[in-house]
Parts: sequence; structure tokens; C-alpha cells
Amino acid sequence: MPKVAIIGSGLIGRAWATVFCSHGWTTALYDPVPGVAKAAKAHIRRNLAELAELGLVEDPKGSAARLIACGSLAEALAGAALVQENGPETVAAKIAIHTEIDTLAPASAIVVSSTSFLFASLWAKDLKHRSRVLVAHPVNPPHLVPIVELCPSPWTDPKVVEKARGLYARAGQVPIIVRKEVDGFVLNRLQAVLMAEAFDLVGSGVVSPEDLDKTIRDGLGLRWSFMGPFETIELNAPGGIPDYNRRYGPSLTRLTGRKVFTAANEAAIMAEWPGEQTPERIARLSKWRDSRLAALKAHKRGAKKKPA
Repeated sequence: MPKVAIIGSGLIGRAWATVFCSHGWTTALYDPVPGVAKAAKAHIRRNLAELAELGLVEDPKGSAARLIACGSLAEALAGAALVQENGPETVAAKIAIHTEIDTLAPASAIVVSSTSFLFASLWAKDLKHRSRVLVAHPVNPPHLVPIVELCPSPWTDPKVVEKARGLYARAGQVPIIVRKEVDGFVLNRLQAVLMAEAFDLVGSGVVSPEDLDKTIRDGLGLRWSFMGPFETIELNAPGGIPDYNRRYGPSLTRLTGRKVFTAANEAAIMAEWPGEQTPERIARLSKWRDSRLAALKAHKRGAKKKPA
């Protein structure tokens, strides 16, 4: 398996190291603060042990043996196929660390940043190997939440993006491609809209914060744990997504004040949506959804209660 260099061994770096070493990668840890990379190995071993207890890691000791705490950036980068940078969320910090990486990493290495909001174009434009640089934004913690948003800069080689997608998939992640740089990428934009509405509903006296959380936890979140919003609405109308848009688009436009439930946007969705929108298919998928919801309800009933 290839070697990954984890640059920055804090919370996110440790989680990424857990992901890669548990999937067979030689995992080199580096942190500019002396002793942090070495100390991170103990945290990662605990992560691996906890995952093994749940059957999510087969060989925690073998996985831990693939961890290397490096004393220098050059040592961590030597021979790396992938560089996962987890430094501070400032453009100045990104420019500084990526300038060093650009000089020291193999010319063939894919270099990614775990940034939540910054675009690669803000720091990569003057790099010699800028065609191999992109964002790989995870959700905290990535060893438990597998989504990773791959967002290239205008100069990133599309072949590099596809190769990165394959590498993350092989490491058990669920990579998506953000096709153009947009503030917040995809996940944070969706989360921002939901949180803004949550703050407004509670602040304006419509609902208590506990009841709002119940609405997500015991309502929307149940389906969203194994279905996306388009999968969800596909099963909420007999004729699928187009039927849903015709039935509920006007009401959603009134609620949101956004004229986005249009025929043009519907066409863009359906141009890439798999599966025919037939009553027979919808009924078949609805039966599958209901079986998964029943299984999830049974799991939640037996789950440990949240500590006070």
C-alpha cells in the first residue's frame, strides 16, 4: 500500500491517520510542535482499539505498527503518494506550509488540505506543482464520518482529482467532488442553512431548542442517516422527483423565499439522476426505506442513553 504523510497531528490529523493506517497505508505523522506527533500515536491506538471492539478494524495492532512519528517535514514527505495537510485555517499558514511541501514532496504526490472554508486557489497559484493540489474537506471525526469533499482549484489536473477519489474510496471514505470553488463547499452550505433556520425558530419563540433537536433526531435525521434529500423526496411523491417538485415546489418557494424549485433546476437534477421515475420503482424503494427505518428504530431503542 502507498504512504500517506499526515501534516499536523492534532484532532483531525489523528483521525486521518486512523483512517489510513487501518486500511493498510504506511502513515507518517509530522507536527511542527516537538513531541506532538509521537504523542498522537497513543491517541490513534485508542481509536483503533475502539473501532476493533465494534468490528470496524480487523487488526488494530498491525494498523498501529504502520504509524511513523517523524521528526521533520522532509522525513514525513519522503516517498509519500498522498499528503494530508491539517494546519491552521488561515491563508498565510497555508501558503507557508504548502510552499515547503511543494519543495520537499515527491513531484507525483497528491497534496490536499483538510480546510473547512478556504479555497486551494488562495494558496496554490504560485506553487510549482499546483496542478496536484486540492482541498479534501472531512467531517469531524473522519475516522467515524466517512464523507470527504474533494474541491479542486482552477489549476488542479482533473486526473489528479479522479485519482484522489480512488485513494479515499480505497481507504473506506465516501469522496464527493465539488465541481467548482464555492464558499463552504457543499456540506457546510447545507449545514449553515439548517442552523440559521434553527436559531431563528428558537429565537423567535416558535419552538424550544430541545424540541427542535428532536425534530431532526427523531424526524428528518432518521431518513437522512441512510438517504440524501433527493432520495428522500423521490419517495415522497408517486411520480418521483419531478412529481414532488410540481406538487410542493410552490409551497417551498413561499417558505424559503428562493426561486430555485424551477423547471431548469429540475432538469439539471434529472439529467444526472439514476433510475426511472415510475410508480413501480418508487414503491419498491419505499419498501426498502421502510425496512431500513424499522431496523434503525430497533437499533435506537437498544442504544445506550446519552449521559447527562
